[in-house]
Amino acid sequence: MRHRNIAFLGAGNMARAIISGLLKADFSASRITAVNRSEDKNTVLHQSFGIKTSTNAIESAQAADVIVLAVKPQNMAELLSQMQDVNWKEKLVISIAAGISIKRLGEMAGAHLCTVRVMPNTASLIGEGMSGLFAANSVSEEDCLFAQTLLSGVGKTCWVSKESEINGIIAAAGSAPAYFFLFMEAMQKEAQRQGFDKNTARILVQQTALGAAKMVLANPTLDIATLREQVTSKGGTTAQALDVFNQDQLSETVAKAMQAAVRRAEEMESQL
Repeated sequence: MRHRNIAFLGAGNMARAIISGLLKADFSASRITAVNRSEDKNTVLHQSFGIKTSTNAIESAQAADVIVLAVKPQNMAELLSQMQDVNWKEKLVISIAAGISIKRLGEMAGAHLCTVRVMPNTASLIGEGMSGLFAANSVSEEDCLFAQTLLSGVGKTCWVSKESEINGIIAAAGSAPAYFFLFMEAMQKEAQRQGFDKNTARILVQQTALGAAKMVLANPTLDIATLREQVTSKGGTTAQALDVFNQDQLSETVAKAMQAAVRRAEEMESQL
């Protein structure tokens, strides 16, 4: 883990989060290179993390043992098409780009890539992420462990056995923080309508959401449904509120939303 050189091709928020997680796990900054076209952004990266920076993706990739593909999906083909001279053999490739299959990455690079696809989510930025991983058959157990360790620095991880299941990770984790934000936003607006000031309404909602999540974590042997039942007295205020959600088919709406996320991920795969 600590004796591999890593090149991050693309240094946006998610790459920065992973780099931060690596450094907190005592990975050597001298073995990390972040590639960004902007010299100004590279200066900030070096000052923030003490890592190496470069504007040359080809040189950085050639010198690396592990290459993290962290550019935007729409820029991936352009990046990889410029890297035909890179010797991909014995290099571990970790892709955090949504919507690009391992096969397609290989086509873009014009070579067989030893690839692990990763789908992290935005909570990785604060070390509370949830990442799904899938490895090609050519990836060794040691490389799988490395990829998992890399992502464990920014939260929890899980493996999927089929590459298509990465789209389910997108629906259940990658896109999912926005679902909770939307629900919390609606609650805050209603609390304000009922007379609370904006700050108080936010505190009420965010602390309740945090407490609910921690109750789930503190009771791993209990179904989430059981936790819901425990705070729902028959004929009480909670039951009345939940009746409204059920009447409006909240569960069905959530299912449709997650299915829509999967469909869009599949569409993106066919377009890139």
